[in-house]
Amino acid sequence: MRVWVDFTNSPHVLVLAPVIERLRGAGHEVEVTARDFAQTLGLCERLGIEEVTIGRHRGASRAAKARGLLDRSVALTRWGRGRGFDLALGHGSNDVTIAAALLRIPCSTMFDYEWATVQHNVNCRLAQGVVVPEAIPPERLTRYGARGKIHAYPGLKEEYYLADFEPDPAILGQLGLDPEAPIAVVRTPPAVSLYHRFENDLFAQVLERLRGTQAVVLPRTGQQRAELARSGGFVVPEQAIDAQSLIAFADLVVSAGGTMNREAVALGTPVFTVFEGRLGAVDAALIADGRLRRLERPDEVVLAKRSDRGGGPQRIRRDPALLVDLLVTPAMVSWRG
Repeated sequence: MRVWVDFTNSPHVLVLAPVIERLRGAGHEVEVTARDFAQTLGLCERLGIEEVTIGRHRGASRAAKARGLLDRSVALTRWGRGRGFDLALGHGSNDVTIAAALLRIPCSTMFDYEWATVQHNVNCRLAQGVVVPEAIPPERLTRYGARGKIHAYPGLKEEYYLADFEPDPAILGQLGLDPEAPIAVVRTPPAVSLYHRFENDLFAQVLERLRGTQAVVLPRTGQQRAELARSGGFVVPEQAIDAQSLIAFADLVVSAGGTMNREAVALGTPVFTVFEGRLGAVDAALIADGRLRRLERPDEVVLAKRSDRGGGPQRIRRDPALLVDLLVTPAMVSWRG
């Protein structure tokens, strides 16, 4: 087959990289497009994924997002026409789903947060396959048009793409970190997401509490990076880094997003979430199981060397081949049927 994979955000590169590797290993041709947003292009470069850059993030307002979706979907349609693709894949990419529908290419979409209403109303209705974690109740997705298309996998998506992962201590030297002193990793809020449309006071208080420590703050945008650099007191990488190794060696993770929280869970690192949007089923299950903690007060953040390194619960490792099967087979069967 000829397969088209589209990235619109940094985590999508990590999730779909092993899918691309396995598809190519099975003899399929894979071409990749990517949006210039956050660390998407930097991660492609770091992981050796050749991509065609098409479009960029247009801003946080609804009007800007709608304009960006229209413009990039049209650009992808033009790019994809005549290339003979048999299948299109994305992780929450409305753009490639729309382009695939216009070009009459079967398409599968993935996501693991069910309350991004606008995104899912597009993807679930147009895609032939909707691949999600088992933790999300199917009835939450039927209103988006996903009935009969849902294909669920056990566990976290992070347990699949980190299945063969072994942390590289070189990241500590690259960032000038002392491995004998406690290390915190902090991920900024998704300030440009429609479902997270307000200031996070708790996150700001956490930053103040960690200022001056070995706190590595990973911004999402250039504006966030500039603000952090001006404020001082943090380690702020200038480019995409091996964040998974950093998380594995860290003593604490505090994140206002989702993927980094679950990477910490998958790697056995203590993690707090300060996400203030509507709680999704995956995170709710992790909190109920005690694998993820919801931060209520800044004084709960205590940075100290953890004593359970290597002695915590056994890491859960999943077979990425399952994601390949769920993304490819149901969409093709549905299309041909």
